[in-house]
Amino acid sequence: MTKKIVVLGAGPAGGAVALGLKRLGYPVQVIGEPRPFSAVEGISDRVVEGLRYAGFNRVIANLPEPSSRNAVWNGEHNSANSERLIDRQQVDQLILEDLRAAGIEVIEAKVSKVFEQEHLSDHGDKGFVIRLADGKEMNADFLVEARGRAAPSAHLPRVRGPETLSLLQYWQGPATERSSAAVSLPDGWAWMAKIESGKRYLQLTLDVGSNKSTNSNTFHSSCSDSEDARNESSSQKLPGKDQLSDYCRQRFEQISEAAEFMADAEPVGIPHGRTSTPILCEQTVGLNWLRVGDAAMAVDPLSGNGIFQALSSALQAPAVINTLLKHPERRALANQFYQQRVSGLFYRFARIGRDFYAMEQQWTDHPFWQQRNQWPDAEPMHQSVHFDQLEVKAMPVVSEGVIDKQEVVVTPDQPLGIWHMAGIPLAGVVKAVRARAPDQTLEACLQALSINMNQRIMLLRWLHSLGCR
Repeated sequence: MTKKIVVLGAGPAGGAVALGLKRLGYPVQVIGEPRPFSAVEGISDRVVEGLRYAGFNRVIANLPEPSSRNAVWNGEHNSANSERLIDRQQVDQLILEDLRAAGIEVIEAKVSKVFEQEHLSDHGDKGFVIRLADGKEMNADFLVEARGRAAPSAHLPRVRGPETLSLLQYWQGPATERSSAAVSLPDGWAWMAKIESGKRYLQLTLDVGSNKSTNSNTFHSSCSDSEDARNESSSQKLPGKDQLSDYCRQRFEQISEAAEFMADAEPVGIPHGRTSTPILCEQTVGLNWLRVGDAAMAVDPLSGNGIFQALSSALQAPAVINTLLKHPERRALANQFYQQRVSGLFYRFARIGRDFYAMEQQWTDHPFWQQRNQWPDAEPMHQSVHFDQLEVKAMPVVSEGVIDKQEVVVTPDQPLGIWHMAGIPLAGVVKAVRARAPDQTLEACLQALSINMNQRIMLLRWLHSLGCR
């Protein structure tokens, strides 16, 4: 009997898992809604490639062209980069259309509670009961948690970075050209964006610990993303709900780069508060459940890699689920594979953020910057590697839709291993190079492995970069 798989959350991560499971032949249900507040996000070309690989055809067809992105960091202006400014409500709606077009059942509803069944299911284990906001209940044998930062996680062991809060407000003005900007501030940083319709988005990202207040009710009523947002917001030294718009306006009026985003525009509603604290769940997979995207690990918004990191875990999740359901004897291997990759991604993005924060030298003695330019550790983002440091080990990999153990090449910079390069299993190449005769050239060694010219060129470049001659 086929197990019933339910995905909670219909954003990029939940949608990518559902599409991947569908391609593997699983019937799957998705419960989710487009996000309830207006927001714009900037995405890079690699996010576009991730969306395309996941199968979001309608999303790809409606993406805007790249627009200019300006940055003022450490007192220096940089306008060399660009990004695509997407309307997240529109993207979320297009994701639902992509899911339905793929034959996936979508239930547009809000989940109020999830709990384990009291009795064993037809499959001999305990499944889940999902209660919707309207009181209806449904069952699941396998649960994919993809509700982002809003997904309950306080019951799981977690790693938390510096406590951070973002205030986002939507403004409306006359028609304009798309553009965005990021500016560092003594107590945080600001991000601003505008699109053709005249919508403007102004966001402040601030430290929680350095803005403590004795008013326990401050801002609480306008912040509802998760239990973390509620806990953090209660200690913000911010005005009450009815004065929050004025507070944000005053802050942005002090930023010269914000003038073009505020010109002839007025705020709509109150700012939306949400936690942006980096969080890693140290357990992201169980017997019959798995967490993906921001529900598994959420990074600092400074890196601009939110959707990319969500897709990074979601694209691997279908193979992990397939292994857990079809090859229970490989459960430990599948768990090891998934948790290592989620943790590896988290620390990779955390170090990217750390190095970017460290570039700002104007306010190094301020609490916001002190905490972030040293977290999570002092490990370098990349390590130089010599050929003698390479190790060939058996490690879990994705192979034909399941998790299998294969020989990979492990380096100090790639501790999870490299399986293929230029389409060639790398472990065999390293073994052959180490075993070659003293007078045999690298070129001759690779030719003996029946590797074509283009592949040889790429492998030779890699070997030369490791000091192998």
